[in-house]
Amino acid sequence: MTDAKTAFRPSPWFVMVTALFITALLVSNIIAVKLVTIAGHTLFAAIIIFPVSYIFGDILTEVYGYRQARRVIWLGFFCNLVAVLAIWGGGLLPPAPGERQEAVSGAYQLVLGYTPRLLVASFTAYLVGEFSNAAILSRMKLLTRGRWLWTRTIGSTIVGEGLDSAVFGTLALAGVVPGAVLREVILVQWLAKVSYEVLATPLTYAIVAYLKRREGLDAYDRDVSLSPVSLLR
Repeated sequence: MTDAKTAFRPSPWFVMVTALFITALLVSNIIAVKLVTIAGHTLFAAIIIFPVSYIFGDILTEVYGYRQARRVIWLGFFCNLVAVLAIWGGGLLPPAPGERQEAVSGAYQLVLGYTPRLLVASFTAYLVGEFSNAAILSRMKLLTRGRWLWTRTIGSTIVGEGLDSAVFGTLALAGVVPGAVLREVILVQWLAKVSYEVLATPLTYAIVAYLKRREGLDAYDRDVSLSPVSLLR
């Protein structure tokens, strides 16, 4: 058992988990443009990897504590911002001469182009969902005295992914699709993401147990502020 306010030195394992968290986030934002049909329901292609960011977010909070998870969440936000700015800048550059390059430029804008509304929806949903997920898992760990990990990973995901789906769907699609369609989209996305977390529970258990053993850490967030904007407390 480790107090989450003790001095922390990032290890190679922490760096690896952080890298996987951010990779899942960035890749999901790129492939989300494709819509897929699964069991008669329309989903974003990002469903195959976006829930992974929540799994690694759970691992970060469970093993290293809320303070470290908070730093990683903000790091992911700024990495995503850099990616968006780079993609936007690339889109502004004039294409090379030739029909093929004109076609490539059009496809680039179609696949990677972002509208301001979608960007606001994506960034807001990410922050609300990830911070809710981390905060709930942190407090549930104290309440359960570190027992029943599955209740924390699934419980925090139900809230975090629910808020993420609701915020993104509302900000991105409200007024664009009928209300009934919007509610269905939000509900289906939410259930799919939570199901992903439930199915991945054995893997989460294995990774958490391995990291706690290798790192000698099991953080408990006693007297740790859950404020998303505090990078020091």
